[in-house]
Amino acid sequence: MPSPATPARLFPTARAEAPLANAPTATAQTEHPAYALAFQDTEFLLRDDLRPVRFQLELMKAELALAEAGIASTFVFYGSARIPAPEDAAALVAAATLGDARRTAESLAAKSHYYTVARDLARLASGVTPDAAGRQFVVCSGGGPSIMEAANRGAADAGAVSIGLNIVLPFEQLPNPYVTPGLSFQFHYFALRKMHFLMRARAVAAFPGGFGTFDELFELLTLVQTGKVARLPIFLFGRSFWERVVDFDALADEGTIARSDLDLFHFVETADEAWTVVKAHYGLA
Repeated sequence: MPSPATPARLFPTARAEAPLANAPTATAQTEHPAYALAFQDTEFLLRDDLRPVRFQLELMKAELALAEAGIASTFVFYGSARIPAPEDAAALVAAATLGDARRTAESLAAKSHYYTVARDLARLASGVTPDAAGRQFVVCSGGGPSIMEAANRGAADAGAVSIGLNIVLPFEQLPNPYVTPGLSFQFHYFALRKMHFLMRARAVAAFPGGFGTFDELFELLTLVQTGKVARLPIFLFGRSFWERVVDFDALADEGTIARSDLDLFHFVETADEAWTVVKAHYGLA
């Protein structure tokens, strides 16, 4: 420890100097945007030239917060933003007109049980006791509605923290109310958001979903297939859905993936089924 005569640091912190920079004597020079501190100059930070810096900031902000919260590993949940909670399914169908809208509403309502399954699985994952490394299998979702909400809600049921990785979209999307406020993040770059999904992931559950779910799932499968990510439990909930929308066997038959690549994931139907695989994979009690 430094003595009283030895200062801990020679230079003032950026936090200490920032208020001084915000209140200079008004002159033609100090009023010009060029005079603003670089890290306080929003117009400067939003320049196309600063994209690499923004990449770094999006990576670091969430990374530092997760590290400070002691998040050692996560259980990631992917899935639709449109599947209703069971208690909302009937109203969704009732509000739909006849024709395609009605059929779509009925199809989504028929999948409402996945909301319950995601909530149950999140509650199971949230029961793991923290260890010396930190909190383990912390629930992590995209922070939005539907399956994402179910995941964060399951963690809240267990009295545990959970993570939400939201993304700026052309239409308003607020974080669901079950995400832990201090672990609710907003991203501009999809790539950085997807990186944070996987940096601490030790298990991934993919529920029926659309383009976003497919993008996240197939990027993960590619990373594992190519050895960029170590093998981990990957679950596809709802065999009937996945085998209808993706012919995995045909990919192997065509030779575009190896037959052994079909072993990278597990088809499951229930939370208990998936959690049993996770426990066996990691030797959990």
